[in-house]
Amino acid sequence: MEVKRLFDILKQYVEKYSDQDVALARKENGGWRKYSIQEYVEITNNLSYAFIKLGIKKDDKVGIICNNRPEWNMLDMAIMQVGAVSVPIYPTISKEDYRYIINDCGVKLIVLEGGSVLQKIEDVKADTPNLEAIYALSTKCDYPTFDQLIELGKENQNAEELKAREDSVNEKDCATIIYTSGTTGNPKGVMLSHYNIISQLENLKQIPSPWSKKAFSFLPICHAYERMLVFLYQFLGMSVYYAESLATIASDLKDVQPTMMSAVPRLLEKIYSKVKQSGKSNKGIKKLIFVWALNLAERYKIDPCNRTWLYNQKLKIADALVYKKIRQTLGAENFDIVVSGAASIQPNIAAFFSAIKMPIFEGYGMTECSPVIAVSCRLPHGREIGTVGFALPGVEVKIADNKEIICRGHNVMMGYYNQPELTREVIDEEGWMHTGDLGEINEYGQVRITGRLKNLFKTSLGKYINPDVIEGKFTESGFIENIVVVGENQKYAGAIIIPDFTFLKTWCQKHEIKYTNPQEMINNKDVKARYAEEVKKINQNFGDTEKIKRYELIADEWSVANGLLTPTLKVKRNIILGKYKELIDKMYKE
Repeated sequence: MEVKRLFDILKQYVEKYSDQDVALARKENGGWRKYSIQEYVEITNNLSYAFIKLGIKKDDKVGIICNNRPEWNMLDMAIMQVGAVSVPIYPTISKEDYRYIINDCGVKLIVLEGGSVLQKIEDVKADTPNLEAIYALSTKCDYPTFDQLIELGKENQNAEELKAREDSVNEKDCATIIYTSGTTGNPKGVMLSHYNIISQLENLKQIPSPWSKKAFSFLPICHAYERMLVFLYQFLGMSVYYAESLATIASDLKDVQPTMMSAVPRLLEKIYSKVKQSGKSNKGIKKLIFVWALNLAERYKIDPCNRTWLYNQKLKIADALVYKKIRQTLGAENFDIVVSGAASIQPNIAAFFSAIKMPIFEGYGMTECSPVIAVSCRLPHGREIGTVGFALPGVEVKIADNKEIICRGHNVMMGYYNQPELTREVIDEEGWMHTGDLGEINEYGQVRITGRLKNLFKTSLGKYINPDVIEGKFTESGFIENIVVVGENQKYAGAIIIPDFTFLKTWCQKHEIKYTNPQEMINNKDVKARYAEEVKKINQNFGDTEKIKRYELIADEWSVANGLLTPTLKVKRNIILGKYKELIDKMYKE
């Protein structure tokens, strides 16, 4: 079976992996709802029949607005099977963004989850003349439901027409438009072809081990990173288990015992911080052993040639005494790969997880590159802490004169929908995609990310500051949830810091300091003194011009819901700088 269009993955799955008991699953009301590949295909085809009956034509745009669940995959495949274009939209964006996206690409039909999303769509419906139909996964609304959509398909099955629709789809046709969650201006619609994404799958299929057959997913599937990985899981005949919610990840992991999953560095940092804190609560010899094992893990080298015989013996002892228990607690006793992407991970975090047998494979890319540009692999020098591995086969990567990473190849997008001028700004005449990321390529050909070009700023003394490096080092601290480094055109670097209040509460209890609420605690003299000590300690990693000279602790929450974090938990720097402009100005006036 040759996979040329994304929906061909289902046919290959049936042909090669029909004995796989579970294709898709999701935790619902305490139990797992599992779908075999046969049931997955049947529901997908019925949805396609329904779309045909509803008048969805080739190249029409159909939107999906819901959280991770098997129905998402069924809708995605069904839309593409009829030659239409799948438009995944985040459930967390504003109604203004919904209005813009629906009108920009002319979404004709939307299937959504319900609740607050439904209210937002209803608020903009009068302003979206192209939108003809809305279906809901929830039964608690006045709109026709997902189940009714399936029934409509069952009543109007037309295998001949569906086959003709599939045959009309070319691998170079647009399969999906993914709107990027930009920090400024309107979202941009990235057009990706079937060829763009399938090329990724063909060049990534060797990375998971053949025995890896159970994937766990919790990052938003409407993000290019997670969506491509979920396609890869299906391409390789793996079961995909979706977390019930972000709050249930820990218990769901224990249930599933997966062999592979993706994560973002911020989540891994939080897990590491909790593990570290829990171990330090031990007493006596147990605490000493834990701290020793933790320090050993942070010095882990991926290449066995870089580990001494003595280190490996210590590692075996640490695994028996400490790491095995950590894996059991995390539900991670059988991991092949943890793919870390969307931002750079701190070396000590990557070393720790790799040492405890949750091997970190770093990936790098962007939606406009389908999304992978480079990724760790199992080749010699293919995986090293602090790098994102080699460029994918068929993808050229080089460093421009301004240190920007540029690439070209099968992964580069078709362009921005309705934005030819904007497309020409990022893809030059020779086909090079300008990523906006700073980086370097070492002697082995490994790519290393050093920051964002647009984030660099100069102090009034003419010194360049790379805030990404500074912020990365500060977020290694258990005391710090988030930080944004500021100081453009000022004499020195400053920062806005949000404490990790869960960690801080534990610290307060240990030091017999009464913990009240976040706002009061950031003004507590003992707490302020501890943060001053922490900043001073971390500043030792930097040169004088990079040290944080002034900072403000704030008690606000930065989240995806309030628009201050991206869906992959990266800080929206420009929005933060605007929101806290008065505070920043005050910092430099005092």
